[in-house]
Amino acid sequence: MKEIKKILCAVDLSEHSKDVAEYAVLLAKGLNASVVVVYTAPSLSQYVGFHVPPNTIENFVGEIVSGAEKSMESFVAENFAGVTATGKVLIGYAAEEILAHAKEEAADVIVMGTHGRKGIDRILFGSVAEKVVKNADMPVLTVRPS
Repeated sequence: MKEIKKILCAVDLSEHSKDVAEYAVLLAKGLNASVVVVYTAPSLSQYVGFHVPPNTIENFVGEIVSGAEKSMESFVAENFAGVTATGKVLIGYAAEEILAHAKEEAADVIVMGTHGRKGIDRILFGSVAEKVVKNADMPVLTVRPS
């Protein structure tokens, strides 16, 4: 069996993210692994053509990232005590960024939450977790909201 030394923990910084963090910490402590915690902010670049000045969109994304970095810092401090963990804010489409960063970090496993969308929400928005599970080169542990 492959050794697990690095865990990528993808969160959305919602209240459910604490549950996801608990699983990542449990694995990290049991396997003596480190954790890279990631949050993906939307790029919003697809809205540039909608009569919205690009600098307005860039400023807005910059504010989102700045706020997310502060939230990430406190999230990691509060939820990853006792393990080696770092936080990173990514920008783009969540599934693509999670997969790319997992490869870049040479993560051995991905831990992430699901939102359990059903019906029309699932058709319209899809599932980031589903896309990650289908395309990941490493195992993915998904955690449903409790």
